[in-house]
Amino acid sequence: MKKKRPLPLLRDVSITGIGAEGKALAKHDGMVIFVPYVAPGDIADIRIIKKRRNYMEGRLVELKSPSAQRIEPFCEHFGICGGCKWQHLAYENQLEFKQQQVIDHFTRIGKLDFPSPEPLLPSHRTDYYRNKLEFTFTNRRWLTEEEIAPGNDISEYRAAGFHIPGRFDKVLDINNCYLQEEPSNSIRLAVKNYAIRNDLEFFDLLKQKGFLRTLIIRTSSTGEVMVILVFFREEKQVREALLDWLAGKFPGITSLMYVINPKGNDTITDLEVNLFSGRDHIIEEMEGLRFKVGPKSFYQTNSRQAYELYKIIREFALPQKHEVIYDLYTGTGTIASFLARHCSRVVGLEYVPEAIEDAHTNADTNKLGNLRFYAGDIKDLLTNDFAGQNGAPHTIITDPPRTGMHPVVVERIMEISPGKIVYVSCNSATQARDIQLLDAGYRIERMRAVDLFPHTQHIENVVLLVKR
Repeated sequence: MKKKRPLPLLRDVSITGIGAEGKALAKHDGMVIFVPYVAPGDIADIRIIKKRRNYMEGRLVELKSPSAQRIEPFCEHFGICGGCKWQHLAYENQLEFKQQQVIDHFTRIGKLDFPSPEPLLPSHRTDYYRNKLEFTFTNRRWLTEEEIAPGNDISEYRAAGFHIPGRFDKVLDINNCYLQEEPSNSIRLAVKNYAIRNDLEFFDLLKQKGFLRTLIIRTSSTGEVMVILVFFREEKQVREALLDWLAGKFPGITSLMYVINPKGNDTITDLEVNLFSGRDHIIEEMEGLRFKVGPKSFYQTNSRQAYELYKIIREFALPQKHEVIYDLYTGTGTIASFLARHCSRVVGLEYVPEAIEDAHTNADTNKLGNLRFYAGDIKDLLTNDFAGQNGAPHTIITDPPRTGMHPVVVERIMEISPGKIVYVSCNSATQARDIQLLDAGYRIERMRAVDLFPHTQHIENVVLLVKR
C-alpha cells in the first residue's frame, strides 16, 4: 500500500485576516490557509492538516510573534472547547471583523448596492450572556495532550460538557463556563458529581447506550431557572431519586423537567417533555410584556441584547397605528408582541406548532387582541389569498433560520409587495443571497448589525428594504 506523504509544517507564516467560520486566514504559494485560534498580525508555525484543491486547513504549532490585537483568553478551556473561538481577540477587534464580514457578504455574495452600515451595536456584556446551554454526559471524555503524556494515570473518563468540534463521540469536561450565569455551573457540576457518587451510567456516544444523556439549563432575566434532564432509558426509581435530590439541592429551580430519549440524536423537539416539579415554563419580560418560554420554545439566547435588537427592528419598521404587519418565522411571537401596541394588527407565521401555542398564550397574557398567529409551512401559508383574508401588509418582518428563506417565500413576498421589509438574520451570507432575489423590487435603505454572541464570529444583522 502506498504511504501517504505527511502534510507540511510551514514556518513563520503571517496571519492576514479573518475568514469563514471564524478561522483566521494566511496564504502560502498563492493558496489560502484557514487556521483557528490565531489572530491577524500573528506570525506562527502552522501544521497543515488538510489539503483541498483550492485551500488548506492548518493548526497552530507555535506562536512566534503575537499580534497587537491578541489578548490573553480568560477561559481555561479555550482552544479545545468549540465555543468562544475569539477570546484571544480584543473585543473591539472582534466587532470590526464582524462588521467587515457583513459588508463582504453583501458585496461578494449579494453583489448589492447599499449605504454605509450604521454603527454595530456591541453586546451589553461579553461574558455570562446566554440564557440557554445544553451539556452532554459521556463515559468517554476528551483527554488533553497533558493527560495522555507518558506517566500520567487517568482514573476518570466520565464528563459533562460540550462536544469537541468535529468529534460527535468526544466531549470536553467543563469545569467553569463563562457563557451562562449561576446557578448554571453549579447545577451541571452537582449533577455530574451526584451521578459519579451513585454510579449512574453515563451515555456512550459510540455504542449509543447508557442512562444519563444531556442536561439543558435555561435562565431568564426575571431570575427563573428551567432544568431539563434527558435520559436514554426510563429507570423510574433512579430517575426520581436524582430529580428529588436536585430539587432539594437547588430550590431556586422554577421548572424541573425530564425527557426519555432513546433515539440516535439529541434533539427533543419530537419528544414528550415531562414536568417533575414547578411550572412547565419560565417567564421573560421586556417593556412590561411577559413571554412564556417553554422547554421547546425559541427565545433569543442573549435576553438583554435581544431587547436592543427588537428596538432596532421597531425603529426600522416605524409602525403606524393604521398599518398591518406580517411577522414571518415569528417563533413564540416576541417580535409580533413587541410591535403590536404600535400598529393596527400583526400577523405571525411559524412552522413549529408548539411555538404558535406559546405565541397565543403570550398574546393572551399581555392582553394583545390585535395579534393573529398561524402554524404551517410559510411558503404554503403566505399567498395572495392569505393577504386578502388577513389584510395586505404595509411591512413584512422576516427573521428566518440560518439557512435563510425558501425561494418560494421570497417570490411570495414580491407578489404581496409590502411597502417595507425588515430582514433580520443571524447569517448575513444567506441574508445577502435572499436580498439579491428581492433587489429587483426593493432597495436597501438602512442596515445595522447587533452583537448577540461575543467571542464568536456570529452576528445578527438588520436590513430595511423599501420599494423601488
